[in-house]
Amino acid sequence: MASIINSTTTAGVTVTGDNSGSLQLATNNGTTAVTIDTSQNVGIGVTSPAQKLDVLGSARLTFSGGSNYIEFQSASNYVGRNGSTADIWLNAINGQKTILGVNNVAVAQCSGTDFQFNSGYGSVATAYGCRAWVNFNGTGTVAIRGSGNVSSITDNGTGQYTINMTTAMPDTNYSATMGAEITFSGATFYGNGLADFANWTTSACKVRFLITGGGNWDPELCCIAIHR
Repeated sequence: MASIINSTTTAGVTVTGDNSGSLQLATNNGTTAVTIDTSQNVGIGVTSPAQKLDVLGSARLTFSGGSNYIEFQSASNYVGRNGSTADIWLNAINGQKTILGVNNVAVAQCSGTDFQFNSGYGSVATAYGCRAWVNFNGTGTVAIRGSGNVSSITDNGTGQYTINMTTAMPDTNYSATMGAEITFSGATFYGNGLADFANWTTSACKVRFLITGGGNWDPELCCIAIHR
């Protein structure tokens, strides 16, 4: 129970007191409109406010001081912090989409299975990201200059390498784009590598580089990007 200040159409303002330490403001039909609890949380349309300000209408809005988050919540959507973590979520459940729009036009959206955005397409389209990339020196002991989602490179012999991925692909139907700079007989050549598809797995892809008429050759500069 709580101390209640009730505005009625018959008796005007009535006050019902108790010693709980909570205060409620009610309308003439006895429906609680505002609650202030013993922690000084204020609820509008909420009799047990969870935060410093907790508003419940067609959607729910809560503000928290100590936890530093704002949450807008309905039965199937919310914007705010996910539980006790520090992550900030834009979330839609029950098969709905999370959409970012401008002037009621979607510019980005996530359906839960893929991410789509409009980058001059005229409408949102699925974005296919680079899942792994590496820039390395293939001469002598292989040396990685820079990489993403590549744990290591295995040297399988002259001009032959296995790119080992940190996080595996969902299947082996990915695409690897390669480019290389190779010095051969004092001249510099620029070209592409060849994919050894028979030896591809979800976590590693094997490639090789060669000079036309000269066989396999170790490139000084090799760049590989994997898309899925």
